[in-house]
Amino acid sequence: MTASAFTSSLPPDALAKAAGVRLMIFDVDGVLTDGGLFYGEEGEAFKRFNALDGHGIKMMQQFGTAAAIITARQSPYVLRRARDLGIAHVFQGVHDKRQAFEQLLQHTQLTAAACGYLGDDIIDLPVLTRVAFKACVANGHREVKARCDYVTQATGGNGAVREICDLVLAAQGNYEAALAPYLA
Repeated sequence: MTASAFTSSLPPDALAKAAGVRLMIFDVDGVLTDGGLFYGEEGEAFKRFNALDGHGIKMMQQFGTAAAIITARQSPYVLRRARDLGIAHVFQGVHDKRQAFEQLLQHTQLTAAACGYLGDDIIDLPVLTRVAFKACVANGHREVKARCDYVTQATGGNGAVREICDLVLAAQGNYEAALAPYLA
């Protein structure tokens, strides 16, 4: 699919807002994962991440849009995944996502107008309502979907993050360039 064919199927308003994103922020449970929680006797046993999502984050970062994570849960698996993907800004165990977002803006010296957010539940609303580009996964809460510029076709943990990364790349005119090395 060419960039023009891809972008023609996207809402123009979402594309315009995504074009200005310099930092895309992701929730974890229900976004980077499918939201399932696996517990063993010692606590959380593992998390399942999607490889397509990870490659999308890497490509998006290669073209100048940084990635960050803000999540309510604390997990060594999130830190490992973030390290694997080159995500420098990770906020875990955060119940006041607004406060973490303000810290993130200070660390990056960006404004909310240069940020996008992909969430799935009402705990994400304090950040989602402040960023320029607001997105929700297909299986997100109805109150979150109602406040977004874009709702993915894919569900959390099953390609929704990749869909957003591709959208950001396309909105910024980098989609074809991101694909080029694989088509040579």
